[in-house]
Amino acid sequence: MNDSRRTFNVRVIPRARKNGVTVDADGTLRVHTTAAPADGAANAAVIKMLAEHFDVPKSSIEIIRGATARTKVVRL
Repeated sequence: MNDSRRTFNVRVIPRARKNGVTVDADGTLRVHTTAAPADGAANAAVIKMLAEHFDVPKSSIEIIRGATARTKVVRL
């Protein structure tokens, strides 16, 4: 089976003024979200914004490491 999924690092900035996705010089995605990091709201917002950024369904994005941290590893 050919698994074409890839992983990448995401740095989350919760309670930001605006929602947005940027790419750092080292390739890390920086996701700014207005959601608070409580009850999974920020993680849900991150998944939604990454799905829009990559134009894929939300179900194809998974946080595989760092669910409670600002630095996460995400699988697409």
